[in-house]
This record gives sequence, C-alpha cells and structure tokens, in this order.
Amino acid sequence: MSISPTTGPLPASRTEADGSAVIRVLSYNIRSLRDDTTALARVITACAPDLVLLQEAPRFFRWRKKLARLAAASGQVLLTGGATASGPALLCSLRARVEHTEDVLLPLTPGLHRRGFATAVVRFGGARVGVLSCHLSLQKDERRHQGGMLLDRLAALDTPHAVAGGDLNERPDGRTFKRLAAKLQDGWAVAPWGGEHTSTPTDPHQRIDALFATPGVEILGCGVPIGHPGVSEADLRAATDHLPVLAALRIPAV
Repeated sequence: MSISPTTGPLPASRTEADGSAVIRVLSYNIRSLRDDTTALARVITACAPDLVLLQEAPRFFRWRKKLARLAAASGQVLLTGGATASGPALLCSLRARVEHTEDVLLPLTPGLHRRGFATAVVRFGGARVGVLSCHLSLQKDERRHQGGMLLDRLAALDTPHAVAGGDLNERPDGRTFKRLAAKLQDGWAVAPWGGEHTSTPTDPHQRIDALFATPGVEILGCGVPIGHPGVSEADLRAATDHLPVLAALRIPAV
C-alpha cells in the first residue's frame, strides 16, 4: 500500500508548556559549497531549521571560514564538524543550548575516502536530544559496518532521544538503510510530507538521503521541502547536487 505525503505547512518550531519542544531538522549534502551558495543559503533560511545536518562540508583551505559564512548567511551558527569529521557538520539556531560536541573519524579503508560523524548533545526548552550527521560509504561492505557504528555512536551519546541523518548512499531497500530503519524511525516512512526523492535535483528518482529519530520522538512530517514557502525549484536545482530533507519533530521533555 502506498502512503500519500501530507500536504500543507510543516509545524513551526516552538516550546510547549510541558517543556517538550517542536524542532525543525534539515539534512543537506552541500557538495563542498561548489555550487550556488547564495541559493543554498536561501533554501536553508526558508526551511527555518533548529538543527542542520550537513554532508560534504568544506574540508580544505579556510574550511571553517566557509562554513561560518554559510551559517551566518542562513541564520545559523556553526556547531561542529567539517574537516574534523571528514565532511559531516552540524549547524544550529540560537534556540539551541549546546551541552557537548564531538567529531568522530571512522576507520580508514585503504583506497577509499575517510568517513566520519559530527555529533552533539543539545537542549531545546526541557527537551534534551542527541544529534548525528553522517555520509556513508559508496562501498556496500564498508557502508554496512558504518551503519552499525552509527547506531553504536548514537547510543553512546546517552540521551533520552536522538536524531540522525545524512547521505546514506543507499536506497531504502538496501541492507544498511533497512538496518537503520529497524532500530530507528525513518522520517519519510512514518510521516511523509513534501517530496520523497533526494537525488538528483534535476531528475529526482531515488531516496538516498534520510532523517531518522529514536523511538519516543514524534515525527510530525518529513520530506523534501518542495513547495515550502520561500523554497524555489530554481534554488533547489542551483544549490547543490542533492535535495534536502526537512523534518518537524516533537521531542519530549526530560
């Protein structure tokens, strides 16, 4: 049975009277800022995220300055990651209270690109949440091992709730994607909203980017922000070679 995506606006960020928080989380492969960074900043700004999980962030000359400029241009601040995580990075809004950050380099397979995780623990109101951004391997066996390390690292954050996302380099029928979806909630599968396919912007035909949340997090909507106010198709095509994934999540208070 096919699931029709929810239409209408995605819930806005807010803190509830009981201390729980509705947050927006955006995952985006930005291809080392090699495309139209002005269009990219417009897309991020229009999505109004509280957390931004980046992949393929700049890793070389003046990479911190480039990430900081993107953050400033899109109403965010640089949280962690970049070269120190071999590509994944995290941005956040000023709404977040940061407890802890850690960049993790994964074991290097000779001849393949070094991979890593950007991780953090943050609070929104009375809600405490772990965050992880990843970009998994193109090689299926290495990718499978990295999926296991992702689950282990998420558990090691030792938070009551967590969100992970990124470029999985695999479709939902793949072994690693299925492994993650068996332990975590796949945002699009639980509460589809907007568009499904993330690759490529000019010919969206596959979902290889995803946002996941631990049990207990309520997923209010998740998908590619096609038709979202302020997000134009021209900007989505110009910004990078992936489409972003945007989710609204309700995080219980602790």
